[in-house]
Amino acid sequence: MSSKDDGKKNVVILGITSFLNDFSSEMILPILPFFLTSLGASPVLIGVVGGLRDSLTSIFKVAFGYLSDKYAKRKPFLYGGYAFSALFKLFLAISSNSMAAVLSASFERIGKGMRDAPRDAMISQFMPTRTGAAFGLHRMLDTGGAILGSVAVALILMFLYLTLDQIILIAATISFLSIIPLYFVKEPAFNPMRHSKFRIALTSLPKNVLVFTGIASLFALANFSYMFFIMRAVDGGIIIPILLYVVFNIMYAAFSYPLGKYSDKIGKRKILIGGYILFSIVCIGFYQFESLQSLIILFMLYGVANAAIIGIQRAYVSDISPSDMRATAIGAFHTCTGLAALPSSIIAGYLWSAFSPAYAFLFGGLVAFASAVALWVWRFNNSSSS
Repeated sequence: MSSKDDGKKNVVILGITSFLNDFSSEMILPILPFFLTSLGASPVLIGVVGGLRDSLTSIFKVAFGYLSDKYAKRKPFLYGGYAFSALFKLFLAISSNSMAAVLSASFERIGKGMRDAPRDAMISQFMPTRTGAAFGLHRMLDTGGAILGSVAVALILMFLYLTLDQIILIAATISFLSIIPLYFVKEPAFNPMRHSKFRIALTSLPKNVLVFTGIASLFALANFSYMFFIMRAVDGGIIIPILLYVVFNIMYAAFSYPLGKYSDKIGKRKILIGGYILFSIVCIGFYQFESLQSLIILFMLYGVANAAIIGIQRAYVSDISPSDMRATAIGAFHTCTGLAALPSSIIAGYLWSAFSPAYAFLFGGLVAFASAVALWVWRFNNSSSS
């Protein structure tokens, strides 16, 4: 087998791990706002959970990315990260009050913080000349698990009538299984980072990485928790929002790989600008919609927007990062964007409660459009980048 084929094989195996883990996660995520509400959580507290989940994840990404680069190891952080997440999903299932559920749902994402930067660095190492396709392929497999997970929870609610905590317990069990495929992933060889001090490593990141991270962090301020999109559709009961979430994930999976491949050809920045603008349009659509049909279209576009943003942002950061600092740069990117997610969801929760749900989406739409403008301006001030 050629090194090219071997690299793609390893990306696929990482995708299988993500498939199983996301199958587990997406059994939980569509019902999480309802589970929290059943335990007495308010919209503001739900916003705090959404923000904490992203922020706690990202706080740890730069640290574990740095450690991965420093010691030239990737797999140990993947093992630890997936195991940590599975354990706190189990704790979530047995939570008896809103505070215990908030802590469990939030701490579960620390595991993601442990694994994401080393894993993303591995993906870029396995397919170095086709990073858009590599991250698109991984996101496609990851989101495929999300589709089946959210379909599974909808079927369970319709036909098996299990309680929400029982569903979360099943999901936690599946999460432990996601660790198994990691055994078959090859640990890539690379030189340790030349900067041994954490502070020096961060200050040595290229200007391109820092500027793009700032723009992506601005967009993260607009990209509040998915839970608000689900709650916006709650008038139809619990099943319709879950099915709409399935529609979102189908579009996300369907467009991730082709958009990733296309970004390798025309430039990742162009796709990202389009993704930010599309997200802004989606938010304005959620600001005022009139029918279930319009909600279906909005959730479809929400999925396409995520496909044009999430994996391609990661691919772009890996492209402009030095090879021996790749996980550190990716971790710093995730940390900054994740920290922006905390005030994002808290602001959305406040606007939702104090004024109306529509104002939360208006805020998201305006900030997302500002992010697209910032990325467009940087494009013309930085002609050397793709």
